[in-house]
Parts: sequence; structure tokens; C-alpha cells
Amino acid sequence: MVSTASTASTAAVPLTAFSIAEADRDLDPATFLATSPTWYPAVVPGGVHESLLAAGVIDDPYVGTNEGSVRWIEDRDWWYRASFPGVTAGSGERLRLVFHGLDTVVTVWLNGRELGHHENQFRPAEFDVTELLEDENEILLRFTPPLAGRTIPESVTAMNQALAKLYMPAGAAEATEAAGVPDGVMPFEIESGPLSATLSLATTLRKATFSWGWDFGPRVASVGVWRPVELVRETSATIIGHHVAVRGLRSGVHGAHGVADVDLLVQTRETVAGATARVTLVSPSGDRVEHEFPFDGDSAATTVAVVDPELWWTHDLGTPNRYDVTVEVVHERTVLARRTDRIGLRTIELDRQSDPEGGRLFRFVLNGVPVFSRGAAWVPASMLVGSVTDDDHRELLTLARDANMNMIRVWGGGVYENDGFYEATDALGILVWQDFMFACTDYPSLDEHLQREVALEAAYQVRRLRNRASLGVWCGNNEVQMIHGGVFQSLEPGDWGWDFFNRILPEAVAADDGFTPYWPGSPFGEDPDDGFMAANGFRDGDRHAWEVWHGMSMTSALEQFESVGHSRLYRRYADDTGKFISEFGIHASPELGTLQRWVDDRDLAVHSAAFDAHNKDNPKDKHDPILEIVTGLPTTLDEYAQFTMVSQAEGLKFGIEHYRRRQPHCSGTLIWQLNDAWPGFSWSVIDYDLVPKAGYYYASRAFAPVIASFRETAAGAELWVSNSGADAVRTTATISRVGFDGRTRRSETIDVDLGPGESTSFWSGVVEPDGILWVDSVDDAFPANRLLPGEIKDVPFETRGIESTVTRVDDATATVEIRSSGYGYLVHIDSPAPGVRFSDNYFDLRDGETRTITVRGLSADTDVQAFMASPYIGALATTTAR
Repeated sequence: MVSTASTASTAAVPLTAFSIAEADRDLDPATFLATSPTWYPAVVPGGVHESLLAAGVIDDPYVGTNEGSVRWIEDRDWWYRASFPGVTAGSGERLRLVFHGLDTVVTVWLNGRELGHHENQFRPAEFDVTELLEDENEILLRFTPPLAGRTIPESVTAMNQALAKLYMPAGAAEATEAAGVPDGVMPFEIESGPLSATLSLATTLRKATFSWGWDFGPRVASVGVWRPVELVRETSATIIGHHVAVRGLRSGVHGAHGVADVDLLVQTRETVAGATARVTLVSPSGDRVEHEFPFDGDSAATTVAVVDPELWWTHDLGTPNRYDVTVEVVHERTVLARRTDRIGLRTIELDRQSDPEGGRLFRFVLNGVPVFSRGAAWVPASMLVGSVTDDDHRELLTLARDANMNMIRVWGGGVYENDGFYEATDALGILVWQDFMFACTDYPSLDEHLQREVALEAAYQVRRLRNRASLGVWCGNNEVQMIHGGVFQSLEPGDWGWDFFNRILPEAVAADDGFTPYWPGSPFGEDPDDGFMAANGFRDGDRHAWEVWHGMSMTSALEQFESVGHSRLYRRYADDTGKFISEFGIHASPELGTLQRWVDDRDLAVHSAAFDAHNKDNPKDKHDPILEIVTGLPTTLDEYAQFTMVSQAEGLKFGIEHYRRRQPHCSGTLIWQLNDAWPGFSWSVIDYDLVPKAGYYYASRAFAPVIASFRETAAGAELWVSNSGADAVRTTATISRVGFDGRTRRSETIDVDLGPGESTSFWSGVVEPDGILWVDSVDDAFPANRLLPGEIKDVPFETRGIESTVTRVDDATATVEIRSSGYGYLVHIDSPAPGVRFSDNYFDLRDGETRTITVRGLSADTDVQAFMASPYIGALATTTAR
């Protein structure tokens, strides 16, 4: 865990030399040590699985069908131990033993003395050890099975019973009763997710919900010391918190770029008589201002005016500027404590004014400028959350930025990410929609112990993240209101999470942040005409658009479809009039190379046991009815990988373009999901090996600040241009009629003049069944785009050849010039290895058209012949390279 903040008066000694051992349940330290356990080096930060894997005790649970072979780990006790030399506290000092992350149910001993018990993965365990240290010290931790001894809360039992009635096959109730299925347990086997009995047990435990498996990941429940451990020396003047926040922006005569009114807050461990706080701000251009102000007890606060502020912007609207901030506690010219940070100055608001279309807007306003949010949901980058590094976060988030994403939603079924994650979003100019960690089930929110844990967790996380310029919104949960409301047709107060999402969490945000918006859940809305359906409604708030893929209906009207595939088809996005789409997605395979790295070739075939084991959605053939419509059913593994990627890519493109044409009535579109927690089949656009899928590149073009897109109508098609950038757009667009052979038959030009935040139709015409509509601009004001006359399987692309010319630039870089003969659909280069990056991929080329892409991340011995471009596997073609 890396933090940009540091405190000069606080000395921290990292403790990393831990060992782990397995044990029977509930032994005390003396009895456990008397068993002469076998110790293995522990990976800290990390977990038990990572440590056993490094020691060769277990096989990688992500390979083949190995996940079941490690299930026993979650049923055992695991002990950690570490030794360290003694430290003496000076006068007025205290020593704290700080575990920044323990996963999850653990008891801690120091030198044989029990320090305490901890059951929250999401907040530190801290112990005052000032009087307890000896010349040599030993820490022991005992992690016990997190679900042991737990029972399903009464309110969750009621939820399960109601869900069972909704999902139970006709006539199954009597059979269930006769079979003696306990109350609160689903009457049929649910592998993972919101209907599983395991999740119901876990509602009383503050641990990542997805630990027990989800529809994108396996059941590999992490356990252990997942964040750093430190011995911390403090004084009474130690700074325990600071907050630098823009109260408002105003124009004025004092500066050409106005004035920012900035609130400054400094908090110390204890009151320091006669001390003052001093905060120094140094702008990106080097301007330095210093403010000194008195303490009132253990805190000091003031508001200052920053003239000509260099504001933090998302990368698409400007520069993510940050100030170097130094916070000091000063007494008689002596600095008693110091902390440094990098903080962006910005305002963020949630605009919910009336929408002329009906209902209310739901859009973020950054520094007074409305934002069209374009991005994706983030899931932990591994099921083994302690193994994810800052470099992993930075690489994934850089890929998101490079795909024109300006918002990432941290999903409530995972974890609050470490400081390095938010340092990256700050630096890259990406807003963060931050869920609190609740997902997809009722919670016993009237339980006093759980209320206390949630309050402490929320206070810690809000204080930790409140200085992040990228923090865009605090959100209560993922899909709790939607599911509860759908089951009980009510969102009235009760023991289902209401107190968390309507009292404890918003109170924590108000008390310890006060500037970042709070939203009760995702999805959520408050339109009075929709009642409980407003929680995923079309007229207010955000919504999750799972009509596509899951075939759901989000209205009370009964819908009829031509087939199961049509009920799940991406074209249903065209009917969505939501104000902000915070989830929508389509499943896809990773590239074949990723599958081959994790599943043995002997076991790798469509719907083989190993193949289906890496697909956690059910049924395993859910995509087939969609593929029948879009691409046709695959007959080989190569076809399956590419056909599913095409289905995802074309569907995401269609959805994003639709939502962007609706700007400002729709003000956001976040894909489910950006990344993967293991190497499997999922909705991600970047796989576990960090190899982007076709959908990533399609989304990148559809997320460009300015796009041109065709909208199909009864009369033909309209060309819309949507501008989510900061500046007006004035360009000339060329609309071409292109044959299936890739040759342009005729073209016309139109003038485009569009202000920021506008989306307008500029052209309409017929769609010819034997040709393709193509649009581009003379100055590349937007990416080229096209409209096909039907589904992919019905378009007879005439691809005569793809020629690739590779030029080695240096050991790490090459360029590939690609030229199409005929119409090149889905022209791409397969990734030869993780870490290789293409500047573009998976695109269309007209006859004779060329595109040069840059390839980075090569090694000196990389065979450049691996960069032979190919067209869509469903189109007959030849390829050449030179």
C-alpha cells in the first residue's frame, strides 16, 4: 500500500517477516505451539493462498479446475507469527501496532498477551503497545474460518423465502417442505452470488462479498494479512487527519481565472497548547502560498482564498492539476509535526434538476462544467485481494484512461482499494464512483454490533479518501434497494440495510467529508410515480440495464420476444431512456492466448469441464441464443473466442452510442465491467492477464470526447454527432456509401457545428441493404464509424487480403502498417503475451485503406512475425506479411 501522504513526526517501522502455519480449530497459543506446527514464509501483504502457493504447498487455484482443491483453506485456522526487537517510547510518545488490513476474523497476541479480536476486513486493527514491548517481541495472529458459528439473520431469512417463491419451479414448494430444507436456505443449489446460502451467512461479517464466488469469479475466499503491518511511534502533536476542500469557485477582479474558496482542516492526536496549524500550497506552476491559523482543541480550521486556482479536471476536460500540500503543527517556531500530500482543487456536484424530457437529470458537474461520465465498473483485480499491487492498479487504470474513460465505479461487492489506486485516479484524471461495500442482499442493519462496525468502517474510509480530487460520489451499496424493492415491493424502513444507507453512511460522509455527494445505492431513484420500481427506474437516478444479456424486464408490462436470444439482444438498449446507466454489459471470452495460459490444451474445448469451470455465469450456454442471431453458433474454440468478442463489442458500441445521443437527458454510461478477478469468461473488456478484448477497443472509440454515430429509424438512418468535450466542434463530415467489397460508391459532405455537451442529428437518409454507411471527418475530429445493414452473420464481407508491414523501432517498440484489400472487418493482431500493448486494434478498414499501429511492451527477442494482422474469422480472407 503506497500513500502520497507522509508525517515527519510519526516514525513507522514496517513488519514484514511473518510465517504462517495451519492448525485445528480454536487452539490457544500455548496449545497450538505445543503441536510443533510446520511454518512457511508468509507473503505480507498477501494472504494464506499466496503464501502456500509460493511455498509449493498448493497448485494455482486459477489453473484448470484447481479452484476446488483449495476450498479446505477457508475451513482451517491459520496462524501468523513475527518477531521484532523492542522499541522504547520517549517522553510524551506512544507506540501503536497497526494492522492496516486483516482478512477477516482474527485474534491478536503480543508476547503471550491477547491484544484483541477483530472482524472487519475494511478498517485497520490498532493497538497501543507503549507499555507492552520487551527487548524481543513476538506477534501471533489466529485467523479462524470467517463463517464459523454464524446463522442467517431473521431479515435475510425472510428475503430468501420471498426469493425462493419467485424462483421456485411450479409445484416445488411441497417437495421442498417434505425434504426438510431449512428456512432461509434456497431450495435449490445456487453456486454463488445473491441467492447463495453462503452470502446469506456472510451478511453479518464485514468481508468482501465476492469472496464466496460471484458470476464472474470462483469461490477462493481470501484470508490473512492483506495490507501492511507497522509499529508506529507518535507524539501528542501527531497529525491524524487533514482536509483540503474547495467550498466554491467565484469569478472576481483578483485573478484572471477567478478565486477558489478553500477550507483547510488539521486534526491532531491530542490538544497541543499554544500550537498553530500551518498549511502551505504550491501550485503546479510553482506559486506558493502559506496559511497559519490557531487550533481550537485538537483541530484547526479556516477558509482561504486561492487566486487563479489551477483546477483538477478529468483528462478529457483539461489537466488533472494537483497542488503540493504541506501540513504542519507549529509551536513557538518549532515544527512539531508535518504531513505532505498532493491534492487537486475542484468542486463536484450531482445535478438533479428537472429534465425537460421528464423526470430529473442525474449528472456530475465538475468545476461548474457538466460531465458525461464514460467508463466502467471496477472489480478487485484478483480474488486474492492482498496480491494486487500498485503497479497492477496503475496499469489497468492507464488502460481505462487510454480508452477515453473518465469515470471508474468501485463496485460494492469487492473492497475499498488501496491508496495507490486512488493516487492513480487522481494523477490520470479519472473520477471515482465509490460504493460502500454492500452488495445484492438484505443486511441486518438493526443489529447494534454490525451498526458499530459499519460506522467505524465508514468513518475510516471517508477520512482516508476525502482528499482525493478524483472522488466523485459516495454510494451506499450495489443493488440492495433494487433487489429488496423487487422482492417486497417496498423500500420502507426496516431491518434490510435501510439504517446503513439512509442514516449511518450519509452521516459519516457529512461529518468527515461534507463536500462529496452521497447517493443511497446503485441503482437508485426517487421518482414518486414509479414507487419501489424507482430504484431501477427510467425517470430519476441511475439504473442497471440488464434487460440485455439477462433478458430481464424492468417494467411491470409483460414483454413478448421473437426468441430467447432476442430477449437478451443488445438492440434492446435502444429502448432505454435512463438518466445514467451505471451498469450494462455483455459476456465475452478473452483472447485464445489467455485461455491457453490457464487451461491445458488437452482440456480446452468449448463447454469442456475446464472451459465451463472458468465461466461462473449460468447457464453456461447463455450466450448461444444471442450468437445465433449475431454471428451464428461457433463450431471451434477459435470461433467461440472471436464470436463472443464480436457480440460484446458490437453490443457495447450500440449501447454507448445510444446513450450518448441522448445527452443531456442521459449523462453517463458505465460498462460492467472493466477488469477480471481471475482468468475466466465474463463481462470484462480487459481480461485477467490485462489483455484488452475487442470490446475494449470498440468502447474506446465510442467513448471518444466527440463521436459520430448512426441511429437506425423506420425511414433509414440518422447521423448524430455527440460532443462530451470541453470545446465546440466545427468540422466537415463525409458520409460514404461503401460496398461489401470495401469500395466507396459515392460520398457527400456536411458541416458540423456543435457546442460542448450537445448531441444533435445532422443528416438522415436511407440504408441500402447491399452496402455500408460510413462516416469520417476531414480533420479527425471524431473516430470513423459505420452502420452495417444487418447482423454480422448476414453481412457478406468481401475480404481479399490483409497486408502487414512491421518496422522495429527499438527493443520494446514496433510499428505495424496494415493495409486492407477488400472490406476488412475486425482487423486485429492477437496479443503474443501479457504486457504487449497496441495503440489500436479490432477495427474496420475499407478497400485500400491503411492504418499504422504502435506496439509497445516488447522484449528484444520478440518475433515480430507474431504481429500479422488478420480479419474476422467469419470472413473468408488471406493475409500476408512482409
